[in-house]
Amino acid sequence: MGEVREPLRELTSCGLPEALEVMGERWSFMILRASFNGLHHFEEFLSELGIARNILSNRLAKLVEHGILDRQPCPDDRRRIEYRLTEKGYDLLPAMVALRQWGQKYGSEVVEDPILVDAFDRLPIGPTSILSHDGRILGPQDLRLVKPDRVGQREDGSRAKPGEPLGRGDLAYSDRVQAAE
Repeated sequence: MGEVREPLRELTSCGLPEALEVMGERWSFMILRASFNGLHHFEEFLSELGIARNILSNRLAKLVEHGILDRQPCPDDRRRIEYRLTEKGYDLLPAMVALRQWGQKYGSEVVEDPILVDAFDRLPIGPTSILSHDGRILGPQDLRLVKPDRVGQREDGSRAKPGEPLGRGDLAYSDRVQAAE
């Protein structure tokens, strides 16, 4: 990915080790998946996931500690506790979808049922992609690592200016794709 490499021994130079510290095991992902599916109560997680009580308790505490889930009393019965996704938790959705799609593509005979669709037209979502700042779909050959003071400096020495960031509902098509339609 270019002339610069990440310092692989330095865990603070990359967000991946920190993310794996929080989410790097199966049950955390399964609890997060259940949360995205509307589960909120300890007993729901316990019965739906088939997880041991002590493991569930430990993983929920860790997800709360790291701000991915929020633990709060139920509005209708203050003696019961709910676990709700925080903004930080919702920000894991693209990673969850990417892992799901990878598992469907390379898993042994994974049959998707139910199918994850776009709520607007109820058609299956497209593959999770890496997008540039202006919405172009990027592949491995399009990625480079640069020092912070070189961000925006092209290989020919000219300076790039960031485009408008994409927002929810924006189309992330390149001119090439739009012209093909």
